[in-house]
Amino acid sequence: MKKLLIPILIIAVVGIFVYTKAVGTYNQFVQTEEQINGQWAEVQTQYQRRADLIPNLVNTVKGYAEFEQETLTGVIEARSKATSMTIDPTNLTPEKLAEFQQAQDQLSGALSRLLVTVEKYPDLKANQNFLELQAQLEGTENRIAVARRNFNESVVTYNANIRTFPNNIFAGWYGFETKGTFQAAEGAENAPTVQF
Repeated sequence: MKKLLIPILIIAVVGIFVYTKAVGTYNQFVQTEEQINGQWAEVQTQYQRRADLIPNLVNTVKGYAEFEQETLTGVIEARSKATSMTIDPTNLTPEKLAEFQQAQDQLSGALSRLLVTVEKYPDLKANQNFLELQAQLEGTENRIAVARRNFNESVVTYNANIRTFPNNIFAGWYGFETKGTFQAAEGAENAPTVQF
């Protein structure tokens, strides 16, 4: 009887250890995934803030830049496309995130073209409403960069956690998968050319 009791105790202790580790690991995955969801909400909030500023900026520019209708239309269309892109935080795959980022990059490009166009209109550049909107837009772009960085940091921590041993075993059991991060825009490695 004593010979049978020792293996049963060893099996029980190992079983309790595995169960405790499995539950703790699952809870850790859930907590880090919720942190990612919170960071994703912040990213979306900042992009929405930018989208909300754009109509005011476009309307302010419209009064001065009557001949730049193509640029204004491009901004409006890019804003529409960017705001129509939504991603469920539970489905933050690299492919979905790349689609979202591409729509946001198109809007950034359209805004850049609009701001370059403004250089042709000295009266507009001196307009107080335009200057305030431009300052708010610049601040929002900084907020977007911070939100994206915080999101990426959360995702990197989460991805490293579910890919390390023995967590990778539990991640497979529970169905936790790696998530995508924001990447630099194509061509970002090339510095812009400035000519005087």
